[in-house]
Amino acid sequence: MEDSILFWPCRLDKDVLYVLDETAIPEKVQYIPVGNTNEAVSVIKEMKTRAFGQFLVILSIFLVEIERGKNFSDRDLYVKIGQIAEALNKSRPTFPFAEVTSIVVNWAKVALESHQDLKTFVVKNINSYLQGVRYSRLDRVKRISEVIKDGDSVLTHCNVSGELAMAAGMCLAQNKKVKFFATETRPYFQGAKLTAWELGQVGADVTLIADNAVGNVMANKMVNKVIVGSDRNCANGDFANKIGTYQIAVLSKHFNIPFYVLTQPSSKVASAADIPVEIRPEEELLRYEGKKAIKGYVRGFYPGFDVVPHELVTGGAIALEMGRK
Repeated sequence: MEDSILFWPCRLDKDVLYVLDETAIPEKVQYIPVGNTNEAVSVIKEMKTRAFGQFLVILSIFLVEIERGKNFSDRDLYVKIGQIAEALNKSRPTFPFAEVTSIVVNWAKVALESHQDLKTFVVKNINSYLQGVRYSRLDRVKRISEVIKDGDSVLTHCNVSGELAMAAGMCLAQNKKVKFFATETRPYFQGAKLTAWELGQVGADVTLIADNAVGNVMANKMVNKVIVGSDRNCANGDFANKIGTYQIAVLSKHFNIPFYVLTQPSSKVASAADIPVEIRPEEELLRYEGKKAIKGYVRGFYPGFDVVPHELVTGGAIALEMGRK
């Protein structure tokens, strides 16, 4: 099975990380060179890559910085890793980056305390972890394709990069006739520029709809399943995903349509009430492609995420065990 370009949107070449610029798709496919932690924080804050891409940036920038600091003493490298983690943790409040960076910091601590070569130990563990993540994602792609049945019509809103498109490709290979409805996903139009595009790339039958057309589509029985992604998950099954997910979940419940969420289980946060929702700059809502979209003065309010109670996940959670091999 060939990867969707969004399935693994980063590649590492020695001490430079190349990050797929998802904001340039579909007009062009280009990669942004990232050579240090500050540049990694910038591509995250500027939404050059989405949730999974940001996760890859988080782990991979440690590899970049460790290579750049190859002449550091183990003690100095340990301090540097802590500083990298702190900078990354502050980049976006809703994302649980600290859950990932703390793993790397702990590997560095173990190496230091056990008198092992810190660089070798941490690099080996990061690469092994990434290999496990890749295996787990491919496994979840297979499980998504099993959830999708012949004749299904699936609505998606900000799914996990690459996974739904690859699952759609598997369904096509199995001669399943499946339709997809992708929301435009404002204000970045990720559904139009990324989701619909990558589903089209594998030959899937995909229809783009306005975000506020979901109720109409459901009322007219045009979809029979919903599959969305998640950016943060709670111990009780609540989750956060792109703004607009909550109303889709409520409508799914109203119309008795199974609602599935692609999750990464976490016990770090008790419930949705404990998730800090990032309020993005209002200019992202008021401008489009660098131009002002509204005449005169008007304020913008753009919470980047919805929190969704687990009771609305009526279809079930398709969980990803990060790092499993």
